[in-house]
Amino acid sequence: MRRWLLAAGAAIALAFGSGAADAQQRTRVTIYTALENEQLAPFKQAIEAAVPGVEVVWVRDSTGVITARVIAERENPRADMIMGLAASSLLMFEGMNLLEPYTPAGVDALKPAFRDSAPPATWTGMDAYLGVICFNTTEARRFNAPMPATWQDLTKPEFRGRLVMPHPASSGTGYLMVAMWLQQMGEEAGWRFMDALHENMAVYTHSGSAPCVQAARGERVAGISLDMRGARERTQGAPIEVIIPAEGTGWDMEATSIVRGTRNLEAARRIADWVATRQANELYSRFYAVVAYPGVTNTPANYPANAEARMFPNNFTWMADNRERILAEWSRRYESKAAPRN
Repeated sequence: MRRWLLAAGAAIALAFGSGAADAQQRTRVTIYTALENEQLAPFKQAIEAAVPGVEVVWVRDSTGVITARVIAERENPRADMIMGLAASSLLMFEGMNLLEPYTPAGVDALKPAFRDSAPPATWTGMDAYLGVICFNTTEARRFNAPMPATWQDLTKPEFRGRLVMPHPASSGTGYLMVAMWLQQMGEEAGWRFMDALHENMAVYTHSGSAPCVQAARGERVAGISLDMRGARERTQGAPIEVIIPAEGTGWDMEATSIVRGTRNLEAARRIADWVATRQANELYSRFYAVVAYPGVTNTPANYPANAEARMFPNNFTWMADNRERILAEWSRRYESKAAPRN
C-alpha cells in the first residue's frame, strides 16, 4: 500500500509539475485594443485556441486613448501588438516607424480595402464601422423635427440643442465623421458645416455608442453614432430610425499591427496570420456587419440597407497625416460642449 501511495503521489506531482511548466512556457502577448469589452473574452479564447502556446493579455481603452498611449510609449513600447484599432491610427503609427512590417499568410483573400497595399505591409484590416444617425421619431414629433435625409438637414433650427455626437479626439467614430465631412465637402465648407452643426449640438460624448443610446432613451432627438449600436437599439424596441444620409457616410476599419521592437515577434506573427483567416472573420461578423473576408456576412435586424455600398471612399492616409491638425482645430472651435471626462 505504501509503495502504491508513493507511486500515486509521484504521478500527481509529475502531472502538476508538467501543467505548471506548460503554463510557464506560454508566450504572453500584450495587445493594445479598442475592441468593446464584450468582445475581449471571445477574441482571447479564439486566439489562444488557434495559436497554441500563446496567452493574450489585453490593454483596452477608447481609440483616442490607445492612440495617444502608443505615441507616448514610442521610445519604450510596452505592447507587442495592436488589434481592433482604427486603421487611420495605425497609418499614423506607420508614418512614425512604430510598426513591424509583416504580410500575414492568406491576406490576399481579403477585400482590397482591408489590405495594406503600400509595401512593406504593416497592418491588416478586420472589420468596418460606419457613422449613422440614430433618429428618435417620438421625440422628433414633439419638436416638429424633420427626419434628416442629408447631413445638412441636421443644421435646421428644429434640432437646436437636441443633437449629440462623439468627441473626435477620444472616439474613433467622432473622428471618422469629421474627416469624412472635410474630405467630402472640402475643408472650408466642411468647417462651415460643423460650425452650424455645433449650434444644434447639446454635447460631444467620449463614447461612439453613447449618442445612439441617448437618442434611443429619448434624451436627444438624434445622435451621430455607430451603425451596429443603432441596429441593436432599434431591435430592442427603441423608437429610432437608423439613417445613412444621401451623401454617404464616414467609416473606418478596425485593424491589427505588430509593434516594432516586440520581443515576441514569432508569436505576434502567428496571431497576425489568424487575423486574416476566414475563421477570424466569422468571429468579427458576430459584432460587425462589414468584415474583411468576402462572403462572410451576418447582417443584423434593422441594419440600414446597402450600407457597405454607401461608405464614403475615405483616404485613410490623409486621415492619418492630418489627424493632429484637424483635432487641434476642432477643439479650438467646439471644445466648449465636450462632456466631462470620467
